[in-house]
Amino acid sequence: MTTVPIVAPADLPELPAGPGTVLTEPLVGIDLRGAVTAVGPVDHDRILVGIGPVHPGWEPLAADLDLTLVPTAAGPDTVTVENPHATLDILGRAALDAPRAATVLASLLRWSGTLAVPAALDAESFAYSTLLGGPEFAAWLDRRGPRPLPPEVAEPVRVTRDGPVLHLELNRPERRNAYGRQLRDALVDALDVALLDPSVRRVELTGAGPAFCAGGDLDEFGTTPDLATAHLVRTRAGAARPLHALRERVAVRLHGACVGAGIELPAFAGHLTAAPDTVIRLPEIAMGLIPGAGGTVSVPRRIGRHRTLYLALTGHPLDAATARAWGLVDAVTTDVAR
Repeated sequence: MTTVPIVAPADLPELPAGPGTVLTEPLVGIDLRGAVTAVGPVDHDRILVGIGPVHPGWEPLAADLDLTLVPTAAGPDTVTVENPHATLDILGRAALDAPRAATVLASLLRWSGTLAVPAALDAESFAYSTLLGGPEFAAWLDRRGPRPLPPEVAEPVRVTRDGPVLHLELNRPERRNAYGRQLRDALVDALDVALLDPSVRRVELTGAGPAFCAGGDLDEFGTTPDLATAHLVRTRAGAARPLHALRERVAVRLHGACVGAGIELPAFAGHLTAAPDTVIRLPEIAMGLIPGAGGTVSVPRRIGRHRTLYLALTGHPLDAATARAWGLVDAVTTDVAR
C-alpha cells in the first residue's frame, strides 16, 4: 500500500487546492487502470502522477498529467518501473521533503516547453532565484555548513585548436570538474571563440579525470550577493545560451558522473555521446532547488517533461543504456576520450 493518496480521474475536479494543501500533500496519484469516464481539463496546484498500466482511452490524460508510472513500457509520456506504487511513495516523500521546489518544478515544466529557449532559460532562472530565497534551500545550507571557496587554478578548461575543430576539456579533475565560477567563465570564454569565429566548424567538449562533471560546485552555493545578481549571472554569464546557439556544431562526450549541470549543459549539444560507465542524476530537489544550469530547458527537449520530472524528483541515477533508449544521449560508445 502507498502512503500517497490515489484518486480516480473523475475525482480530479474535487481535489482540494491552495497553498496549504500544496505544502502538506503536494503529490497525488491518479489511477489510470480502470474504465474511461468523462474528465474535465486538468489544471491543478499539486503534482499529479498517474498509476498504470494505462487503460486504453486514458492516454490523453496520461499526457496531461505531470508523470505516469507503468510496469511495462508504454510510450514517452510514461516511466517504466518495477512497482508503480512503491515508486509513487518515493516521489511522494521527495515532494513532501521539498514541496516548494517540487511543485515549482512541476509547474514550470508544464509550460516552459512552449517558450523559445532564451525565454525558457529566463523562466527557469526566475524560479531558481525564488527558491534560493526559500526555507528549503536555507535548511540545506545549514546542513551543509560553511565551506571555503575552491582554490584558483590556472587552466580550468583546456582549449586546443585542430584546424576547424575546437577542443574543450573541462580540467578540474581534482573536483570532478564541478561547474563552479572559474570553470564556467573559462568555458563561456572558449565558446565565445566559436561564436565569433565562423572558421570553427565543430566544438568537441570532454572532461578530464574520472567524471565528465559532477555538477555545480557545492562550496559556492549560496555565495552570490543577492538573488537578482544570481539570476543575471546564471542567464547572461552561463554556458547554456552559447551552447544552444552553437548546438549544430557542438559534440559532447560524457563519462562517469554527469550530475546536475553535468547533464543539463551537454543536453543542449547537437550530438551527445556517452561511455558505458556514464551515470546521470538531477539531485537539486533534495537541496530545495530545481535544475538551474538550463536543465528544465535542455533535458525536456530531449526526453519530455514527464521523464525530466521523474529524474528530478527521485534523484535516481540513470545509466547510459536507459539514457540512450530515452533519447537523452544519441549514442553509447567506448570511444570516449578521458
